[in-house]
Amino acid sequence: MLAAAVWVGGQVVLAGLVPAARRVSPDAPKALARAFARLSWPAYAVLVATGIWNVAADHPSGTAWQVVLGVKLGVVALAGVAALLHTRATSRRALAVWGSLAGGASIAALVLGVLLAG
Repeated sequence: MLAAAVWVGGQVVLAGLVPAARRVSPDAPKALARAFARLSWPAYAVLVATGIWNVAADHPSGTAWQVVLGVKLGVVALAGVAALLHTRATSRRALAVWGSLAGGASIAALVLGVLLAG
């Protein structure tokens, strides 16, 4: 739960802080992003590891469940790749596109995880 709060919630909070950080300094958003990365990437790794553990430990056998799991795995991978590309982006447009995709995919993965748990 803590890892999901850091990965997903942190992205939402950081997105909300960017406009204010820009007013402080043009370099402030980058500094915040670097600090967030030190927390968020380990949280992402914990989420992937616990996801694997949960699937290996107990998983219902049903076509619908397996489809949702497959979609979630794709969305989790998309979130990680988009976040990585966001960290490597050099233009404001690329930062916005990859950041939005990472945040949206992270929220979608969270919702799919709730569906799988139910």
